[in-house]
Amino acid sequence: MKPLRLLILLLLVLGAQPVFAEDSLLSPETMNYIGYGTVIVALIVVIISMLLVLKAVKLVTAALADAADPAAATLTVEEKVARKKAVRKDKWIRLWSLKPLSEEHTLIMEGEYDGIKELDNPTPAWFMYLFYATIAFGIGYLLVYHVFKTAPLQYEEYNIEVAQAAKEKAALLAKTGAAVDEKTVKLSTDPTVLSSGKQVFVSRCSPCHGAAGQGIIGPNLTDDYWLHGNKIADIFKTIKYGINTMPSWEKLLSPKEISDVSNYVKSIHGTNPPNPKAPQGVKVTD
Repeated sequence: MKPLRLLILLLLVLGAQPVFAEDSLLSPETMNYIGYGTVIVALIVVIISMLLVLKAVKLVTAALADAADPAAATLTVEEKVARKKAVRKDKWIRLWSLKPLSEEHTLIMEGEYDGIKELDNPTPAWFMYLFYATIAFGIGYLLVYHVFKTAPLQYEEYNIEVAQAAKEKAALLAKTGAAVDEKTVKLSTDPTVLSSGKQVFVSRCSPCHGAAGQGIIGPNLTDDYWLHGNKIADIFKTIKYGINTMPSWEKLLSPKEISDVSNYVKSIHGTNPPNPKAPQGVKVTD
């Protein structure tokens, strides 16, 4: 038993390493593999141990049965083997609800055709047990899901999972700032927001609108004239989806970056940069 104890101890040590070794030289994936392997080997050891225990119980039971039956002590090895086979065969016959060949004549049905007769074999016991089990399961299912409604049905489970996923998604988007869109964007004068928006404007928007927003290919963003509205939501929507010759920035900028640059565009209104482009659009006053 000492080798078995040493093996179990070694498995426990290896299995505990992924949990307690914070500065291990092994990678997390390797430690996980070691842990999984340890669990599998431990399960195999437990199964083998249970089989050995079951074998021992059978041996003890057989010894007690022989002690209780004095006639069994006089049987030879061949006779004991034949006796065990007969017991197994009898169990198998009872499981299938069959009768020995010597009793088949009691199952013959009345009538025959061309000298052929039929046997009235009963339904196997295992099938009937399974059938009764399905009835019990059906009654339990009906009571749990439709009468007492202590558990959700499939569609309810689906709706619960979808609602939970939506909450988690909303929480994640709110945490990362990705929940901003043209309906929820807010006007801000926060210097941090405007500084971030200026960086985006200089790198992305200045080639068409100029470094100061005076307009080059695109319109002047500092005057009172607007092509697609001067509200923060209008500016956000124009940047996000694009319009006419202006491309969509939805896939290149995050919602937060679009919000920041929209607020920056609002902040440069009225700055009157040099060499402004001629007015375009409709005059709109805040």
